[in-house]
Amino acid sequence: MNYAVIMAGGAGTRLWPISRERLPKPALRLYSEKSMFQIAVERLFPLFTPQQIIVVAGSAHSTVLAEQVPEIPKENFILEPEGRGTASAIALTAIHLAERDPDAVMAVLTADHFIGDEAAFRDAVAAAIKAAESDCLVTLGIFPEFPSTEYGYIQQGDLVGETDGFRVLEALRFVEKPDQERAADMLRAGNYSWNSGMFIWKVSIILDEFARQMPELFDQITAIRRTINTPAYAHTLSEVWPKIRKQTIDYGIMEGARRVVVLPVTMQWTDVGNWNSLKALLPEDASGNTVRGDALLMDCSGTLVFGSNKLIAGVGLQDLIVVDTSDALLICRSDRVQDVRKIADRLKTVGRLDLI
Repeated sequence: MNYAVIMAGGAGTRLWPISRERLPKPALRLYSEKSMFQIAVERLFPLFTPQQIIVVAGSAHSTVLAEQVPEIPKENFILEPEGRGTASAIALTAIHLAERDPDAVMAVLTADHFIGDEAAFRDAVAAAIKAAESDCLVTLGIFPEFPSTEYGYIQQGDLVGETDGFRVLEALRFVEKPDQERAADMLRAGNYSWNSGMFIWKVSIILDEFARQMPELFDQITAIRRTINTPAYAHTLSEVWPKIRKQTIDYGIMEGARRVVVLPVTMQWTDVGNWNSLKALLPEDASGNTVRGDALLMDCSGTLVFGSNKLIAGVGLQDLIVVDTSDALLICRSDRVQDVRKIADRLKTVGRLDLI
């Protein structure tokens, strides 16, 4: 059977103070009346049924997420005691699916992406599932609309084949977030796509890669696997999980994996990772200002105001991010949004855990 795995973990610290550990980014209603998690689930229909949708989340977030999508069976929530990176989260999901169906194919998707053409997205995932039947690891590459420094890139190689109208290309290498000059060079080269962070593969193949490339993690996950569907599972998970080293799937597996292919997709896509990316999804006025809430802006340009329940007045503001909640106020230059995550680190250092 085919499964869609929605990665719904992470506190989303770059969207502080709206995103908190108690209310993670996927559960937020940022650009719609529905949360990003609800949107991520609904765009999978009818390609996947609720029984085919697996949710990976932190234990502390399972209740709020389950309330938002009650149609997904409770047993389809795979819970992490704490975040240890995407590699371990995917490995944990893979062993659960392997116990259900050794021949399963899993599409690893995210809960914090905006996708404009949902039909094109479903077509691409369906084609990628077919491509994964040839025992390769498939990643979706997004056609780069501009030289972004906020996304990783995938260098595309020779044509491997074609599936349902989508080209399947050799993935030569993964490139981390580049500087502006390098991003412009890759855009001009024409054989790079943005790394969407969406992957499709057979459960058996990805587990083989974990065994080959991350043997320590594979042994730890195997110890957990032996207790699935037994009374010892919760204890074993709690004992083993904190000992797992943090690592991403890109570093841990994809950069050294065998038989990796990329399926390029053209669709409106945004990783809603910071306040600038969210601003791009909301309506702007003639001066480039974006307001969510009650605001009065005079002689302002390029400014985002994301308010709570009070009037926010601004005069002469330019390229600022202003985010107001009941207990915190963020004021940030738009070219410094990547540094917002450092606020959460500083708050932990000074003991202000109530604000994270």
